[in-house]
Amino acid sequence: MRPPLFIPKSPTVSTAMAGANNFTILRLLLAVAVVVSHAFSVTTGAVMDEPLASSTGFTLGEHAVNGFFVVSGFLVTMSFDQRGWRDYVIARALRIAPGLIVATLVVALLLGGAMTSLPLTAYLESPDLRRFIGMTLSSFKSNIALPGVFADNPFKFPMGTVWTLKYEVLCYAGVLAFGLVGLLRSRAVALALVAGLALSLASLDFFRPDAPKGLETSLRLPLIFAFGGALYVWRNRVRLSGPVAFALIAATWLAGGTFLYKTLLFIATSYGIMWLALAPVLTRWSYEPRADLSYGTYLYGWPVQQTLHALFPATAALVLLAPSLLITLAAGALSWYAVEKPALAVKARTLGRRTLKTIEPAAP
Repeated sequence: MRPPLFIPKSPTVSTAMAGANNFTILRLLLAVAVVVSHAFSVTTGAVMDEPLASSTGFTLGEHAVNGFFVVSGFLVTMSFDQRGWRDYVIARALRIAPGLIVATLVVALLLGGAMTSLPLTAYLESPDLRRFIGMTLSSFKSNIALPGVFADNPFKFPMGTVWTLKYEVLCYAGVLAFGLVGLLRSRAVALALVAGLALSLASLDFFRPDAPKGLETSLRLPLIFAFGGALYVWRNRVRLSGPVAFALIAATWLAGGTFLYKTLLFIATSYGIMWLALAPVLTRWSYEPRADLSYGTYLYGWPVQQTLHALFPATAALVLLAPSLLITLAAGALSWYAVEKPALAVKARTLGRRTLKTIEPAAP
């Protein structure tokens, strides 16, 4: 008699973590997706001109940011669990702050000084320049303009992506708070947090479908981050399954036009991204880049695109896309080798151990 057909179970998250992963290359692809998405709105000033906006209700860039947040939620939760609160705070600060500080100063002093319509002395003495630097670094404001810079562009501000760092840092603080009170490893708490945020978002869409975008974002990003963290907490139970990922996508499509659509979309995206990052069926061909260009690409993409549009205002978005990507990736490489990698080396010495690049999240 022929033996019965054996169909192996999908691996748990914990089992998949023991092998290779696609985190680094996936983060870079997400950062590139943000640049591709912004190529359209930078030239027109209309966010809904971006890819996927009309078909999904969210731009390609917003989908990419969602991917960043679920990866960050997973890795940052793991970071606290493995390090403890002191090392966690040091690690997070040295991952975000150096790249952001240098990018802000480069954009404000070098790029702004080259692109401003004001005399250089007047530009450097302007209080608006100091306000830009201060607000960008202290509160992650992305809608602050530089004096005489990009005045004729549809968008005036030179660092349009830093606003997400505010939510990232708030989520970091949430992980720290749960960790300090001993609840970070609780499966029940992780499940309740995700369920509560999902219910809040679905209720918002049911009772206030015309709610401001900012209110929706304040629930969307924490939900996705919490989902990533919950996958880590439940890593010994939750399985990474391609059929489940596609079933969630199908459920999202069927829920289109209902108050459940957005919540299902974010959950499906989150699970799908983690499947792409860890599923052995995909990681067997994983490629681990020597450099992690995602953070620099994310930070410098917008100012590069703003500059190219200011210099060539009549040029179509798709024509400017290739050069903007090349320049942005070059800037990302400089950021990695000159700023981020040395900061990670400082972190490794400070923490007194080797730092594994494969488990270090790049902030979105």
